[in-house]
Amino acid sequence: MAKPKKTPRPKAETPKGFRDYFGAEVTHRAEMLRKIAAVYHRYGFDALESSGVETVEALGKFLPDVDRPNEGVFAWQEDAEGDKPGDWLALRYDLTAPLARVYAQHRNDLPTPYRRYAMGPVWRNEKPGPGRFRQFYQCDADTVGAPSVAADAEICAMLADCLEEVGIARGDYIVRVNNRKVLNGVLEVAGLSGDDKEAERGIVLRAIDKLDRLGPEGVRALLGEGRKDESGDFTKGAGLDGPQADVVMGFMQAKGASGAETVDRLRGLVTGSDVGMQGVDELNLISDLLKAGGYGPDRVEIDPSVVRGLGYYTGPVFEAELTFEIQDEKGRTRNFGSVAGGGRYDDLVKRFTGQEVPATGVSIGVDRLLAALAMKTQGAAPDPGPVVVTVMDRDRMADYQAMVAELRQAGIRAEVYLGNPKNFGNQMKYADKRGSPIAVIEGGDEQARGVVQIKDLILGAKIAENATHEEWKDRPSQVEVPRDQLVAKVREILDAR
Repeated sequence: MAKPKKTPRPKAETPKGFRDYFGAEVTHRAEMLRKIAAVYHRYGFDALESSGVETVEALGKFLPDVDRPNEGVFAWQEDAEGDKPGDWLALRYDLTAPLARVYAQHRNDLPTPYRRYAMGPVWRNEKPGPGRFRQFYQCDADTVGAPSVAADAEICAMLADCLEEVGIARGDYIVRVNNRKVLNGVLEVAGLSGDDKEAERGIVLRAIDKLDRLGPEGVRALLGEGRKDESGDFTKGAGLDGPQADVVMGFMQAKGASGAETVDRLRGLVTGSDVGMQGVDELNLISDLLKAGGYGPDRVEIDPSVVRGLGYYTGPVFEAELTFEIQDEKGRTRNFGSVAGGGRYDDLVKRFTGQEVPATGVSIGVDRLLAALAMKTQGAAPDPGPVVVTVMDRDRMADYQAMVAELRQAGIRAEVYLGNPKNFGNQMKYADKRGSPIAVIEGGDEQARGVVQIKDLILGAKIAENATHEEWKDRPSQVEVPRDQLVAKVREILDAR
């Protein structure tokens, strides 16, 4: 009789393109979200938490590939019900498409304009790469129902405030603003208007959006026949001739020494295009509104190279770029780059209602912003772990629980060691691995005398590494205090950090 095959053990590994987050990473993200939410709330936006799953039909034009309902998203089809095929569902690709559905569904109960912010994970079924994951957090704010570009100017100001609130210093970032109407005017001047040129326009938009990564030569190649990357993959170009490409490249290089000079150059480029002139006027107004609020070109600037590649932007577009230098994975010095972007998309709700509803918004890439802050603070002391109350006598666990309860009630992060207390050295190793600043020790002798030992683990490590014998005696890392002074002494040590 053949032996039954053993069921193979599953591999303990995260799926490709995903990762796990531990301790300080989760805490830092929660703190960042709290700070950003506070800014959004201060500006008058209300929180919204929508479903993590949407119908593919509702996602519609927001999908990366509308012809293949599961391409680019994690999608599945529900079971059929009789003769009716099951709906296609997908994990949300971003937080904008759910807003479109929510507003269309509840518009009679919502104020106009409707100002909402939303935070949470989104999922993209795309090829992962270094620092590029299939699940990541976004942090959005949108105004629906406000046609004035004053709403766009407000978003730009709020974005600048968010960056400063989370710890990005002024001078280490810039919010760059452009207008899709200006680009539409440029495309019209270049002979790329009309329904028969939709494919070429899409390629041009994506090419311009890659200026920072590919440089002018790479973009120029994509405007023409196409470009082959370092891996040998070929990307088909827009097929523009020389004069057409010159017009587009001139638009990308129109940035002047000031916002006024940039606006003047853009006005010259779109002469003859009504939509282009309208876009230039809107940029000029946004610049004036921001200046009135104290947001000068050191924080927000007009920059024609900003072209968000998504097809639903219809007016102003903006992008927040961090300008400080970092070392990439190959040791090269470069700027960190974009951490947020957005713009106006007045066709947001039209798919559902048939009526055009103006809207504008921004999305902050939380994971990229966290990575940027981590790079800025490299070498800083890590967040301390909890105070550890050690267990010298397992029969006295109630006494140790009383100690830790007092510490927690005083607002001090603390825990009792819950492993095997037999080996005291293992308790110290545990405290070290947890990054604990203090260990509390009370054996039978200390209990009889009404005292506790408080061991400053961080100071002890410093003394052990650098101090002389005399310094060791003068700066003891372990002190004995009366039991009723436990909380006060722990607080004193923590406050001295």
